[in-house]
Amino acid sequence: MQNFFKLIGKVALADAPVVISGQSGIGKEWVARAIHDLSPRREGPFIKVNCAALDENLLASGLFGHVKGAFRGVNNPRIGRFEAACGGTLFLDEIGDISATTQIKLLRTLEEKEIERVGAHHPIKIDVRIVSTTNKNLEELIARGRFREDLYFRINVLPITCPPFCDRTEDIPIIVQHLIQRYSQKTGKNILGVTPAAIGKMTAYAWPGNVRELSDAIDYAAALCSRTYIDIEDLPAVIGRSAEIMDNADLEKRAELIRALRQTGGNRSEAARILGVSRVTIWKQINKFGIDIHRELAV
Repeated sequence: MQNFFKLIGKVALADAPVVISGQSGIGKEWVARAIHDLSPRREGPFIKVNCAALDENLLASGLFGHVKGAFRGVNNPRIGRFEAACGGTLFLDEIGDISATTQIKLLRTLEEKEIERVGAHHPIKIDVRIVSTTNKNLEELIARGRFREDLYFRINVLPITCPPFCDRTEDIPIIVQHLIQRYSQKTGKNILGVTPAAIGKMTAYAWPGNVRELSDAIDYAAALCSRTYIDIEDLPAVIGRSAEIMDNADLEKRAELIRALRQTGGNRSEAARILGVSRVTIWKQINKFGIDIHRELAV
């Protein structure tokens, strides 16, 4: 993730279009916002357009604006998101969902750096940086004739792929602590952290909804928690049931780790030396097996 953060910083300094790909709920909008905030355009506006939420006509009007009388019942002109984003960043969320007609208009806009409001016949110069996101494979859409290849090459100058959340479970305790602090600041409720057993359950869970699901789970658990530390019974049921069955190898590893921790009085570095592994491995196994050190030492 540190390398990923460095990549964001480097991409931010350029002014070329960016496509951020990754699963839903992984934090693509956070990456887009970080690129803007770290860029030379940071003092300009950051304008978001949800491409998946609007039909073709509304999206075209939203992007390019319209003049009076462009549609039936429209009596007032309106500037579009391109004009509103001038000097800053236009964030096109889920660009893989735009129609073929809008793709043509967008391509022309990027090539000529000017737009025409719907119903107008004179161009308006624009100065924006395009940052797009997608949870779809745009190359597959191109092969199926659903996305223009020339537009793909125009917007995908600087591609970024968000690392899958399931590949970085070691980040879960850090993210969880951040989410708890955010919840406590927002609500005033005194939640200090999560028990090792609960962290073990969260580390074992697959998180199909990625960081968004984790955030919702912490809000749920913190709301139910009646103590200062979130425990297994506070977690959503689907997470609390995760990894309830360990194979014999895991049971043996867990027993060895508990013996080493008891022998060293809970000293993780000494336990690592006894078991011939790194201190990081000890930390990961404590989380994986849901070991409560204080409870085990009291036995």
